[in-house]
Amino acid sequence: MAKGLEIERKFLVELPDVRRLDVKRKIGITQTYLNHGKDKSQRRVRRIAENGAITYTYTEKVFISAITREENEYEISREEYDRLLGQSDKSVRPVEKVRYCFDYHDQLFELDTYPFSDKLAIMELELRSPDQKIDFPDNVHVLGDVSSDKRYSNASLASAGSFPAISGGENC
Repeated sequence: MAKGLEIERKFLVELPDVRRLDVKRKIGITQTYLNHGKDKSQRRVRRIAENGAITYTYTEKVFISAITREENEYEISREEYDRLLGQSDKSVRPVEKVRYCFDYHDQLFELDTYPFSDKLAIMELELRSPDQKIDFPDNVHVLGDVSSDKRYSNASLASAGSFPAISGGENC
């Protein structure tokens, strides 16, 4: 069981050519939000496909700030996953995404791609401290920090089925 403080920044990026990244892992994720837990904690389950294997996780988060949260995450069985799906929050669609984990200058980035966009993606980085300096990859074009913009949460993206309109007024 992993429990602790998570400090994470999220960035809207133009979808890069993943072949030009130092990809360490490619993971298919189906993320289903559950009804809120105690103290309005956010609860979710994930089905994770990687290298032909399927695993399942349960996560509970309490948001402290836009980039800091208390997180409790652990692996669960297929049976527990199926049981928890019965507690899914019907107001939020499950999230389908492919995550590419890659290194750049001793930083482990996670690039989440979604089936509804071939132009944009979300890039995340877990930090050691909220004021940590980030060294962005040269071949990734960062459009902006969306850490505190709820429109870019996985739940909001899944419900909308698209990225919010950006300058120029287009949805992507």
